[in-house]
Amino acid sequence: MVQLNRPHIGIFGKMNAGKSSLLNVLTGQDTSVVAQHPGTTTDPVKKIIEILDVGPVTLVDTAGVDDASLLGEQRVKRTMESLEQADLAVLVFAGELDAYDQQLMADCTAHNIPFFLVHNKCDEQKLQAEINGVDVLEFSCRQPNVPALLALIKKHLPKSAHAPSGILDGYVKAGEEVVLVIPVDASAPAGRLILPQVQTIRNLLDIGAVAVCVKDTELAAYLKTHTPALVVTDSQAFKYVNSVVPPFVPLTSFSILFSRQKGDFDAFLSGTRAIDSLRDGDKILIMESCSHTVNKCDDIGRTKIPAWLQKYTGKKLEFTVLANLDALPERLSQYKLAVQCGGCMVTRTQILRRVEKLKSAGVPVSNYGMTIAYCHGIFNRVTEIFRRKKC
Repeated sequence: MVQLNRPHIGIFGKMNAGKSSLLNVLTGQDTSVVAQHPGTTTDPVKKIIEILDVGPVTLVDTAGVDDASLLGEQRVKRTMESLEQADLAVLVFAGELDAYDQQLMADCTAHNIPFFLVHNKCDEQKLQAEINGVDVLEFSCRQPNVPALLALIKKHLPKSAHAPSGILDGYVKAGEEVVLVIPVDASAPAGRLILPQVQTIRNLLDIGAVAVCVKDTELAAYLKTHTPALVVTDSQAFKYVNSVVPPFVPLTSFSILFSRQKGDFDAFLSGTRAIDSLRDGDKILIMESCSHTVNKCDDIGRTKIPAWLQKYTGKKLEFTVLANLDALPERLSQYKLAVQCGGCMVTRTQILRRVEKLKSAGVPVSNYGMTIAYCHGIFNRVTEIFRRKKC
């Protein structure tokens, strides 16, 4: 399932704590099945809602962390994966906090995940012990205080999760012309632009700049009569676009733009240079954070990047492709390089937590656009605009 590019607010707790009821209260719909039988929620259930002053968010209902059923171990694993992908955790408990609840709080702290507590079913049992240092909401899904719940969500959801900085803010001025090179080939979706292209156009409109969209086949003719302030291209067209864009015109790609907005740009810059250290037999992890049908002849992560890396290095390399937000391999240290896609379909939090795990394991991390540029010998050119000071 494709993850949506919205802040993820996860609801966590033990079985029968009222997590699904809480989700239904927030959505105003019977989104999750609610029953007295423990373990009703198995896989994570996702629902998009609009929160005033925040915008669209993805709510995630999860299986109980104390699920000891036949499939409980797998369900709990899915729950913990959802926790690591959350921008905010709502920890629901009924009665008093126990070891499971305490462990959830510890996990949130260990992963730097903002959280608050919801003491559900407070109409049945009042909280006896005081909980210090954490916001606790007394709540009943039978008579829900939704404004109080939303107030805590707004308080604890990081602003960076729902109000990210503009893609080109500070690098392009109002009135400047930016050319966006959008190839229309076998890999282009029929009848629409892809999200990075749409969001870049919107950001340029917000800035007051002029966005000009051309196909790669029309670029040379356009540049004969225009000198833009910047050219942004699909990374796969880097080689040709670099050959026709004058050297004094800044050039970059949509993937590199998103490496700044979604990832750790400095880590990608340094990690990309590890390409020169690759040896025969080295393992490369390709992280493609979306789901799509695969065209083996034209797929960027499975075919083109591996081919470019092996041609550039002259080495025989081994590749593992990780699709969507599947869990990272257990032995990360076996990889000599990880290459992350632009991440247009996932959140900044989800990518940054992955990058941190890889960095902690000593694995250099690059980005699709940076890797392609490095293999084509134009790495410095396409990252230069972001290594300079903002305008």
